[in-house]
Amino acid sequence: MQGKIGLEEHFAIPETLNDSAGFLPDNSWQELSKRLLDIQEYRLRLMDEYGMEMMLLSLNAPAVQAIHDTAKACEIATRANDFLAEQVAKRPDRFQGLAALPLQDPDRATRELERCVKDLGFRGTLVNGFSQVDTPENVVYYDAPQFDGFWKTVQELDVPFYLHPRNPLLSRAKIYEGHPWLLGPTWAFGQETAVHALRLMGSGLFDRYPRLRIILGHMGEGLPYSMWRIDNRNGWTDAPKGYPAKRTFAEYFQENFYLTTSGNFRTQTLIDAILEIGADRILFSTDWPFENIDHAANWFDATSISEADRLKIGRTNAVNLFKL
Repeated sequence: MQGKIGLEEHFAIPETLNDSAGFLPDNSWQELSKRLLDIQEYRLRLMDEYGMEMMLLSLNAPAVQAIHDTAKACEIATRANDFLAEQVAKRPDRFQGLAALPLQDPDRATRELERCVKDLGFRGTLVNGFSQVDTPENVVYYDAPQFDGFWKTVQELDVPFYLHPRNPLLSRAKIYEGHPWLLGPTWAFGQETAVHALRLMGSGLFDRYPRLRIILGHMGEGLPYSMWRIDNRNGWTDAPKGYPAKRTFAEYFQENFYLTTSGNFRTQTLIDAILEIGADRILFSTDWPFENIDHAANWFDATSISEADRLKIGRTNAVNLFKL
């Protein structure tokens, strides 16, 4: 398929490059770092070869979210966004931007999102999970009350928010001790991000701001296959539900969430996601440079779905969601 649009596609600036070390074997670091720092050359050649018309670019992980010094986090976010705006301006027909945000300070993050959308022309934001604030061990998730004004602005700006994974702090996730192979995309990324998404649903956020649109990668971080169980938990008892949300989790999932195919190139998984959330809410992505563009494109172009759904997922859903 020609004309594909990908929206979980990463780059790095020198200040954040080393955050991506360790996600691949050491002997792959030279190749990965080259891919992360490149935008206009090798990346474009691969896009041309495999039918990708456009990438929406975002900063690598965890980057800004892992900088517990708030002033430094704000500085790096601004620097990354300014650099990305310069790159997009060179080829706006091939690249668009998603803002990095210093959510250590919700007010500063709100102002930076406004600047990126209104002044730089970015199409939304991608945030790498929880933020560390003041000390490495102090973390914030975005269902906390101090983020209400931020979410109000996200809805007013009418832009999507991509909740991207990061590893949990090992001090808070003892189950991974001695098993580093479970970290990252193998398991910990999905588990950490799925719980964060469920916290947003349970908090009542989407009752207050029903037009919010949250994107999850990797075919939904495992959530499409658990929605019935989540809503049915203890359904045979009259125990209080314990969270303020007014509707079922499945309703929020189907009305406020979108999923991408990033880094999860399996037809059975895609079909399950379509059955749970619908083809109108799934979008093609590759997860470059951590996954290969050819692996993503060759799978997607041949996967066993209708041509109408292929066009939606590969292109038109992104055009509509991001107003491209």
